Amino acid sequence: MGIKKILLPGLGESVTEASITNWLVKEGDTVERYQPIAEAVSDKVTTEIPSDFSGVVKSFLIDLDVDVPIHTPIMEIEVEGEGDSTSTSDIQEESAALQEETTAAPVKSAGDAIVNTSEMPSDEVNTKPEKIVSEKGARFSPAVLKIAGERGIDLSQVKGTGKGGRITRKDVLNFKPESVKQEPAAMHDMVASQVSEAPVQSAPEVKSAPKTESISNSQDTIVKPDGVRKAIAKRMVQSVNEIPHAWLMVEADVTELVKLRNKYKDDFKRNEGISLSFYPFFIKAVVQALKKHPKFNASWVDNVITYHKDINISVAVATDEHLFVPVIRNADQYSVMGIAKEVKRLADAARQGNLSNEDMQGGTMTVNNTGSFGSIMSQGIINYPQAAILQIESINKRLVPTEDGGFKAADMINLCLSIDHRILDGLQAGRFLKDVKENLSHFTKESDIY
Repeated sequence: MGIKKILLPGLGESVTEASITNWLVKEGDTVERYQPIAEAVSDKVTTEIPSDFSGVVKSFLIDLDVDVPIHTPIMEIEVEGEGDSTSTSDIQEESAALQEETTAAPVKSAGDAIVNTSEMPSDEVNTKPEKIVSEKGARFSPAVLKIAGERGIDLSQVKGTGKGGRITRKDVLNFKPESVKQEPAAMHDMVASQVSEAPVQSAPEVKSAPKTESISNSQDTIVKPDGVRKAIAKRMVQSVNEIPHAWLMVEADVTELVKLRNKYKDDFKRNEGISLSFYPFFIKAVVQALKKHPKFNASWVDNVITYHKDINISVAVATDEHLFVPVIRNADQYSVMGIAKEVKRLADAARQGNLSNEDMQGGTMTVNNTGSFGSIMSQGIINYPQAAILQIESINKRLVPTEDGGFKAADMINLCLSIDHRILDGLQAGRFLKDVKENLSHFTKESDIY
């Protein structure tokens, strides 16, 4: 008998971490190879994780709803016919550890592995995770350091059960402070002497923070956000914190577009089996503008601007509980009809929980049809790390002035654009919106949607 570890698999080209939201098995269960054992969420997509082995579930190595890096061990499986407990997954983990050790940072003792970086100058804080090495040769992985830091655990007091006495994630998770024996007297005396020799300074008086009273009561409902909601929250906070948003709005006359859509909608429903909304027309107009303004088809990552060759439009799809932003790839190659079918396919997949990681990745600009629920003005949060998001508001009939000094009734719409001001400026935003507006007004009753 031997123990094999199952790693969190790669879930997409740009996915670096994910969280397990549900275990599909429990400890003691017998599982077959390729049997789904867990559900993971990354980029708002839920994916089933299969077992790499047949055997018996021994233990879970991570908690639910906690983001962990790809290739993190998540479960232990007891398998038959294995004399050596070191599995393929263990070998991969040790190989990764050896690579990390080449950039190890020395510390005075194992206990010094817990460092308060908030008290260090920003230029001394290395944001890249490293394997920490003590003078005694103990090595700690980034995951172990993270858990120890969060729980305030001194790693010098944790007994390692891994290979060569290495401290594992499980050791830290199972560590109980009350199980630690009292320090030897010699160590205690040495620490005491160091403290007595240090100059004594009076501590500044610290006023206690005002006590915050809870505003909840017995009738309130407290809900822990699920994996998808946490992914949405993480992405929105990242966008607001990192992207300097600038906002611009124009109005467009879409009277002729309304006539065009009304001309085709009944036949389209009968022939194609789906409804023809205004959304694919809006996307088509944006795609045409992106060809003329390629700087909008961009992203900012690690202080580098990437101008993307492919035009991949992210479309917002709302369900009762969540918002998904799947991607129409190479949207410039589709007709209005083709875009309508892709929007329908992605919307159905989102509402049925069948979106793939590929469906959710690679977007280069987002077009959001906020007008579908009556909105007339909004400021969109950019879909990180894209350069812009365009909110298309509801169509309303209004009186507008004519060239002869009179008025006419027209179908008007507001176009609300949010841009990343690191990549784009107001002049570029104005020109882009002007072209989107003209593209919408150029639809006529004779335009071809196929």
